[in-house]
Amino acid sequence: MNLRPWTLSDAENLTKYANNPNVARFLTNAFPHPYTIENAQSFIEMVSAQNPTSVFAIEIDGEAVGSIGLHAQSDIMCKNMELGYFLGEPFWGKGIVTEAVKQMVDYGFQNFDITRIYARPYGNNLASQKVLEKAGFTLEARIEKNIYKNGEFLDELIYAIRK
Repeated sequence: MNLRPWTLSDAENLTKYANNPNVARFLTNAFPHPYTIENAQSFIEMVSAQNPTSVFAIEIDGEAVGSIGLHAQSDIMCKNMELGYFLGEPFWGKGIVTEAVKQMVDYGFQNFDITRIYARPYGNNLASQKVLEKAGFTLEARIEKNIYKNGEFLDELIYAIRK
């Protein structure tokens, strides 16, 4: 597993792995579904313009199979970054995201003026909760029935790790 910057040549793989209802169900509605090649190209152009880079491709055997990133916060949350990620379904359950999260935490604390990285998995996303716990994150809060996704109310969990 390797983290590297996205390139436009990754658009086809990004579309292949992102255009999956099992991936989209655990992401915000800002993540398009269905996920088209145009969505992939727009995303790659957006994250490629970042300086410093804060969103990376998760690469396995030379192929981009997922994404992981840190998202800056503003105003009173300026010392925090939100972690977000997804991995193509064929690669689930192999410890790939746990390793990617650990690398992103190190990268975030080394490259940004922050003291806390947090993630907000849904209450029904047990795999993501386990990833965060294995990577050293602590459950700070559970907000009941806070998220409305695909016609149902879900709990929002807030996990965080501090510098």
